[in-house]
Parts: sequence; structure tokens; C-alpha cells
Amino acid sequence: MDTAYAYCLDLVRTRDRDRFIAGLFAPAEFRPHLFALYAFNQEIIRIRDMVSDALPGEIRLQWWHDAIGGTEHGDVRANPIAAALLDTIERFGLSRTAFHDLIEARSFDFYDDPMPSVTDLECYAGETSSALIALGAHILGGECNPSVVEVAAHAGMARAYTDILVAFPYHARRHQLYLPGDVLERHGVESAEVFAGKTTPGIAAALAELRGEARRHLDKTRALIGCVPPQIAPVFLEVSLVERYLKRMEKSGYDPFGTRLVLSPLARQWTLWKAARAATRCGC
Repeated sequence: MDTAYAYCLDLVRTRDRDRFIAGLFAPAEFRPHLFALYAFNQEIIRIRDMVSDALPGEIRLQWWHDAIGGTEHGDVRANPIAAALLDTIERFGLSRTAFHDLIEARSFDFYDDPMPSVTDLECYAGETSSALIALGAHILGGECNPSVVEVAAHAGMARAYTDILVAFPYHARRHQLYLPGDVLERHGVESAEVFAGKTTPGIAAALAELRGEARRHLDKTRALIGCVPPQIAPVFLEVSLVERYLKRMEKSGYDPFGTRLVLSPLARQWTLWKAARAATRCGC
């Protein structure tokens, strides 16, 4: 089992630096379990990059459904991520329904239709990014009370919307569109305009509206974060990076198809460290 957890740590360190660094602020005895959770998340996300069409992706998701539900035939635990994740689920009594919902939500990633509406995007973000924070909080502090679940919901949405904005040019190049259809319609944007890779006033306005949604959830997170017990604060640290990304997008001259938004390692570490210090000082 130690080998399985070590595999997860290495995977998260390589593919998800934000959560890897944030996870280092958690007590040492909980870190392997957080990294098992985050490794599972990365494994699900990368399926889109591994398949040429939806059917093989759906088959891979079904394997995870069966593995977590206990219906998969064969030695599931030969997969190091599955082994570490199942051990973590059993050890902490994590909700298997939350994992099934996360997997189901990720099936959207295999198709090129626009996200239908802002409401649909909220559901997608809630079942993926928000659920990940809530599950991490459960690992660190036991079953979450409704107040913590609410903070996790807003924090996850702020992070998910920002991730979508950061990945916008990448998604556009492969004809994948997470911008809600009702937002595009409001600003008179057709999918073909996005896939052409050239900024128009309508695209700029649609992206600005989604940034506004991200800020709304970030503001709610900041207003409610005081109810978060100190021991689970590390799983919320990743949200501290949202402000830096949004500020870059709000600068004059920002080009959604051309401006590089990746944070430097130093900027990322400094932001997460400051957020961790602030959480310690305010006891939240």
C-alpha cells in the first residue's frame, strides 16, 4: 500500500502542483490520503486526452464506477491509484455517491457541445471541483457540517470557473466549449467564432461575464470562510490562486487566445504560503 500512495504523490506533484503544494500544509498523516484523492481526480481528467472519441472514455469512466462501487471483476487494487483511493474511502468513510457523481459529471468532457447554461455549469463545478474540496475536508476533519459544505461549494465553483477561463484557448483549439450556451447567446457568440481563435467583442463580453461569476463565488467564499475549522483549511488554499488569475485576465491588453496565464512556481508557492499563514493567524 505504501507503494500505491507513493505513486499518487508523484503523480500529483507532476500534474497538479497547486494541490500538491497546498497539500503539504496538511498534517503529515493525512497527506497520502489527500494525494490519493487528487491523483484520482487527475486520472479522471486526463481520460479526455487519452481517447479519440467518447465511447472509450465512457468505458474508462465505467471502470471507475465499478471499482468504487465494488462491482468490478479482477484485481482492481493492482491499479495503484485505485488501491490508494479505495483504502482512503474505507478508512475515512467517504461518500461513494460523491465519487460516482464526480465521475458522471466528467462524462461531459468527452463531447464537444457547449455547456447548456450557467445552471448546468454550476452543477458540473459542484460535482467536480466543489466535491473534491468537500471530500478533502472530510479527510482532514471528519464529516463536514452544512456550513463547511456551503463554503466548499462556492470555493469549488470559483476555482472551476477560473480553471475553465485559464484553459479557454486550449479547449477552443480542440473544439471543446465550457462557456455556457445562455451566456454565449446573450452576447451573440457562435461556437464557430470561438473555434476560429480570434477575440471578438462578444467573446470578450462572454468571458467577462464568466469572470464575474467566478468573482461572485470567490466573494461568497471569503464571506463564509470563517466557519472553516483550522484543521481543514489546507484543502481551501487552492482558492487563493483564483484572485491572481482573475487579475491577470482583467488587465488591459488581455488576449484570451494569446496571453499566457500560467503562474510561475515562485508566485504559486508565495500565494499559497501567504494564504496558509493567514488561515493560521485568523483561526479559519
